[in-house]
Amino acid sequence: MPEGHTVHRIANEFNELFGGKVLRVDSPQGRFADARLVNGQKLIRASAVGKQMFLHFGEDLVLRIHLGIYGKWQFHRGVAPEVIGQVRARFAIKGITAELRGPTVCEVIDSTALAVVSKRLGPDPLNPDPVGAEFERFAARVKKSSTAIGLLLMNQEVISGIGNVYRAEILFRARINPHLPGAALKPKQLRAIWDDSVMLLNVGVVHGVMITRDEFLAEDPGKAERNWVYKREGQPCRKCRKKIVLEIAAGRKLYFCPGCQR
Repeated sequence: MPEGHTVHRIANEFNELFGGKVLRVDSPQGRFADARLVNGQKLIRASAVGKQMFLHFGEDLVLRIHLGIYGKWQFHRGVAPEVIGQVRARFAIKGITAELRGPTVCEVIDSTALAVVSKRLGPDPLNPDPVGAEFERFAARVKKSSTAIGLLLMNQEVISGIGNVYRAEILFRARINPHLPGAALKPKQLRAIWDDSVMLLNVGVVHGVMITRDEFLAEDPGKAERNWVYKREGQPCRKCRKKIVLEIAAGRKLYFCPGCQR
């Protein structure tokens, strides 16, 4: 499933390519019946909260898109290609076409529904937090829970945009055991998690891939060297040399170092 940095990158691309322009919108697959509501409308802006993207055509005309596990975007320049496969929705202006395939959610909502969705979603480290309100919202949700922090970070109502890779890497960088209850975390640990989330997700937006090792934050070293623990089960920790552990937690793979994350 795409993590938050990917969705923000797509929203940025939509703003650059389609912002302020009238879009042709259709549904070759036929499963997006609301295409007629936004076809011929001007895109005011695209925004993202965690793993969900919103295309704003007006105050009461917003397209909500959640890629889920199988959703993906494909952009084409030049003459729009012939439709191949199951394209849920297609967005186009002259010379540029964006195709959406397999999303979990693709629906038109109004401002009331948008407020409901926004309230349910947790704070997003990639959205501005000038007065620290989003950090405080995150910290409060963690501190009142006895659930393990490794599970809380995957809960989009606690923090938006964190997935399996960032969950494992952020906890390793903070030297926090993923089984530690949220209520047991100290204020400095909560701050470390939030600040690192802000930094690492922004790096992901810039590079388009998830890089979490400090020495490579400015340049992609390649897939094998990007991370500390993710998909390195059985291999020696890059810090303490103990073997990285893989567990299944709530149906998802959880990677951590038993030496560094005691």
